[in-house]
Amino acid sequence: MISSSEYGSHSWELLVVVDHQHEEVEKEFSLRVTGDLHIGGVMLKLVERIEISQDWSDYALWWEQKKRWLLKTHWTLDKCGVQADAKLFFTTQHKMLRLRLPNMKTVRLKVSFSSVVFKAVSDICKILNIRRSEELSLLKQSEDTLKKKKKKDKNSKEPLTEDILNLCNSPVSSGLSASPGLYSKTMTPIYDPISGTPASSTITWFSDSPLTEQNCSILALSHPNCSPETLAEMYQPRTLADKAKLNAGWLDSSRSLMEQGILEDDQLLLRFKYYTFFDLNPKYDAVRINQIYEQARWAILLEEVDCTEEEMLIFAALQAQYHVSKLSLSSEAQDFTCESEVDEVEAALSNLEVTLEGGNASNILEDITDIPKLADNLRLVRPRKLSLKAIKPYWFVFKDTSVSYFKNKESAQGEPIEKLNLKGCEVVPDVNVAAKKFGIKLLIPVADGMNEVYLRCENENQYARWMAACVLASKGKTMADSSYHPEVHKILSFLKMKNWTMSPQAVSDPESTDMKPECFVSLRYTKKYKPKQLAARILEAHQNVSQMTLVEAKLRFIQAWQSLPEFGLSYYIVRFKGSKKDDVLGVSYNRLIRIDIATGDPITTWRFSNMKQWNVNWEIRQVAIEFDQNVSIAFTCLSADCKIIHEYIGGYIFLSTRSKDQNETLDEDLFHKLTGGQE
Repeated sequence: MISSSEYGSHSWELLVVVDHQHEEVEKEFSLRVTGDLHIGGVMLKLVERIEISQDWSDYALWWEQKKRWLLKTHWTLDKCGVQADAKLFFTTQHKMLRLRLPNMKTVRLKVSFSSVVFKAVSDICKILNIRRSEELSLLKQSEDTLKKKKKKDKNSKEPLTEDILNLCNSPVSSGLSASPGLYSKTMTPIYDPISGTPASSTITWFSDSPLTEQNCSILALSHPNCSPETLAEMYQPRTLADKAKLNAGWLDSSRSLMEQGILEDDQLLLRFKYYTFFDLNPKYDAVRINQIYEQARWAILLEEVDCTEEEMLIFAALQAQYHVSKLSLSSEAQDFTCESEVDEVEAALSNLEVTLEGGNASNILEDITDIPKLADNLRLVRPRKLSLKAIKPYWFVFKDTSVSYFKNKESAQGEPIEKLNLKGCEVVPDVNVAAKKFGIKLLIPVADGMNEVYLRCENENQYARWMAACVLASKGKTMADSSYHPEVHKILSFLKMKNWTMSPQAVSDPESTDMKPECFVSLRYTKKYKPKQLAARILEAHQNVSQMTLVEAKLRFIQAWQSLPEFGLSYYIVRFKGSKKDDVLGVSYNRLIRIDIATGDPITTWRFSNMKQWNVNWEIRQVAIEFDQNVSIAFTCLSADCKIIHEYIGGYIFLSTRSKDQNETLDEDLFHKLTGGQE
């Protein structure tokens, strides 16, 4: 019997379901509580009632109806809003999750289902030994991308068994995350910078974690490609609308997995969400570099990003080089730190080159007294709707962030025919090395859209100098910037890879190389060419990359991927305020692009550097952005939740604040302030 004093005037019955494995013990408990009882007190009462002797430290209360964790144990039931109609679950915070990595390998590990996704990804990356976890996030595959695979599975007579790498021996709260020095700049190299394999000095380090030396090799080394048949079963976007589906399922970084409907043993994709790869170093980042390479490789093979046939053959040659290379891997690694502000992949390559040469790279420092300029004869091409393109030679002068052109060199002292301001423009390469075509396509913002202009250069060197100047100018930088010369070098090295000649000796017997060419290109080219033809063409291109080491081949692949016009663009279908039709919005690391959904042509570009503020009207799910010069835009997102675009913008701005002087520490509060929003 319970006395009336125990009931009190404000007490009530609270139903709690306990998630435990003991079948002989009941799972539902009814606790008599009052509104001023704190959450910790409820858990204490519950454990006393359960009478099972076990460690309950990982357990917490989950409110199913509200999709909320009750983690603040000092809060009372009244403050949490819990009343008699609530049904709570007493369950573990860490649960098993299957993650599909960029290299298409699946790992199974324990993840915190109560931490926000940003923190959960950080813990996952520590287990997998991937630095800079802020560049990655978790993606839930949309139903559309899974339909094709499910259809194939139904037609398959044999059941598919997936090879899963089990890392569940240790939860994320232990293992690598506790390893001292893992995120320190003074740490010893843990990978061979040439082969990407774990350095011998770190073998003992791996034995203390679920990531054994063998498992590390699975994550840090690339494995043979899949067959065209396997590739045909995977989702391949054909239109911009299809590409938009790929980015619809990003999880909210400010909420936990459970709050977003993710259940134990569900499968999610771990992917690089933000295409700004910071501080790449082959000596510490073998897993990270390999996973970036794999994400790039699959993007090329599945045609998620467009490239020309010439570029596809380069990507195939670099993959072939990685898999057939028999170069010595015994070169001694030298310590090297890159201080110049250059592209991160270029820095990693410079790092690697210095390691191979056994020297130190000198920084590109110049005593700039005035801003350099370029002056040369180029040809100007202006597309015309009703007639042939008008191609005329002019004398061009590039200074600051503008290009001026004159009738000839002698008239350069006077007024130019036209002056083009390239700040905020789109710069697209228009190159075919075999045909000696070196063009630069400029899409310059004007009041009613984009003004399209082509510049034609005479040779590779001229093209590299002018292209680098245009790329920097589009970002608001001049040729005085320290990144100009590395940009020229990067463009020239990419052109060199494209410039191959037929060597009868090299391609006389493609079969002798034991190469399966159809594994290195997208389906479009396996249908276009026979295997022998494809092998011969890949081997032609391979001559220019045949001396690269394994890690260098991967870094060059990443760099070539970054040079593609569509690199780093995440697409969403949106409806702009005042518009009667849908458009595609491309989100990149430094800009937003409005794209015509029918033609794929850019309409307008807005740079983050010109952004004054952005906000979201959560009631009508509309994103509003203000830029300099009284430019403002507003749109609703049709292919995904507007929170995803809001987080993308805030995330890229957050990543732009990173500095190598921070010694790997991140301001997580700033990230949530920029990306969280107030719903």
